[in-house]
Amino acid sequence: MQYIGYKKIKATITVITGLHIGGSTVGLEIGGKDNPIIKHPVTKEPYIPGSSLKGKMRSLMELHLGKHNDPLIRGWGTVHTCANSKCPVCVIFGSSADESTSGPTRLVVRDAILDDVYKEEQKRKNSNWTALDLTESKYENSINRITARANPRNFERVVPGAKFSLEMIYRVFKRHGEDDKKSFELEDEKLFENVLTGLKLIENDALGGAGSRGCGQVEFKIEIGTGHPKSLADIKSSDIETIPIKKLE
Repeated sequence: MQYIGYKKIKATITVITGLHIGGSTVGLEIGGKDNPIIKHPVTKEPYIPGSSLKGKMRSLMELHLGKHNDPLIRGWGTVHTCANSKCPVCVIFGSSADESTSGPTRLVVRDAILDDVYKEEQKRKNSNWTALDLTESKYENSINRITARANPRNFERVVPGAKFSLEMIYRVFKRHGEDDKKSFELEDEKLFENVLTGLKLIENDALGGAGSRGCGQVEFKIEIGTGHPKSLADIKSSDIETIPIKKLE
């Protein structure tokens, strides 16, 4: 197997409705939020972990491609793995070392940090703006249908309009046949289209927690060359070229 090139996706994630990706509750104070969001330990700015984004893409792709296990059999809800070297889920998102037949994971997802341009815009509007202004508390209530007893709770969300910078790397490999007399490229170029599909599925679903209760709607804008960022509806997989590894030498 030979690493021959990669595709780089640079994008902006815009929060449409409040975004909740849970963080640690260590040191929670009395009267504090029950479910805080994850924040950078130094800057205290919220961010979107690459694992959260990649995991949501994978789970939605499993459902989209019918790769999830049947709910009536054992294993319902477990991560899909198989020995098919052309399975989009396993090739793109990876599988365990013991079960992998397609080589290294193709998709690398970086943590999405707060967009610098967005921060500058907020500071121009309000010179006192800080990372603390990026969050809000959402209060919810569950009520017992018989006793009418209320059970209020609250959790922290990133406010709508916040923007994050995202970078993903899609690795392209060439694999050699067992007899070393023939070589063939895995369908990495064709499979790349599934990455864009995964992002579209998130736009139509939700990112983070409480998605069924209004949280987590986001929008992606992809940077292509030096032009204006494009929405997923206006972009094709061929718009993102494969950069040969030789260019790094």
